[in-house]
Amino acid sequence: MSLSSMTGFARVEGGEGETAWTVEIRSVNGRGLDIKSRFPAGFEIVEKVARELAKGRFQRGQMNLTVSVAGTGAKAGVSINMDVLDMYLAAGRKLVDAGDAVTPSVDGLLALRGVIDASGDERDELSEASAGALSGDLAVAFDRLKEARDGEGRALEGVLKGHLIAMAACVERAKSLADGQVDAIRERFTRRLNELLPESGDFHERVLQEAALLATKADVREELDRLTSHLDQAHQLIDGEVAPGRKLDFLAQEFMREANTLCSKSAFIELTQTGLELKAVIDQFREQTQNVE
Repeated sequence: MSLSSMTGFARVEGGEGETAWTVEIRSVNGRGLDIKSRFPAGFEIVEKVARELAKGRFQRGQMNLTVSVAGTGAKAGVSINMDVLDMYLAAGRKLVDAGDAVTPSVDGLLALRGVIDASGDERDELSEASAGALSGDLAVAFDRLKEARDGEGRALEGVLKGHLIAMAACVERAKSLADGQVDAIRERFTRRLNELLPESGDFHERVLQEAALLATKADVREELDRLTSHLDQAHQLIDGEVAPGRKLDFLAQEFMREANTLCSKSAFIELTQTGLELKAVIDQFREQTQNVE
């Protein structure tokens, strides 16, 4: 099972009789499935159809659906809003009487906002045949959008798996470094103790106990085991989960939590550098999961 992206674009042109239309759908990242549509007046009857088509194909993504129509079905016409015109005339007359303005021209008045009402976009209700034809074109558009999102998802799959491989390499390197961290801490404390208190046997055992406690706190094997488990789970999600974007994003947060703890516990500069490298890859991984459905 391949991943699907949440970004894509589809366009379909069609028509029925003397009316032609163009369907465009743009999809971007979203927390859930959010569909915003724009239909010409009289075409809203197919809006519910469009939503059902989208819900049958997608689970996440913010979509903008636009249907633009051209044809002889439009009711051409222009009217003048007399109420708005009278308001402008009254305001202008005061300025003219005060000598602050000249008498406005007709073309100037008609150019003012709200004076002209154009009804050229008004259309009759769709016929049953036109509604059926438009619904079919909407289905084609959503199918093309799914193809586009699936294509980008396949590319994302390779990128995400590449990040997981890089993360696994960091974890393995950290394991090899961590194996010697506890012994090194004990050896460092013992050597330092002998340098400072070579004859203080009474304190020797107590300080060694403190060194052992510090070494235990610096043990990062538990964090590395959890990171390995999260890596296995991420591969399973990518290979077999439907719309795993949310779960992958959550895993990315868990990756970062363990990586932060690894760095805070590190007693070696080499282990710290490995942890920082791991965090950089996790950031890249999480950024890409934002695009996964």
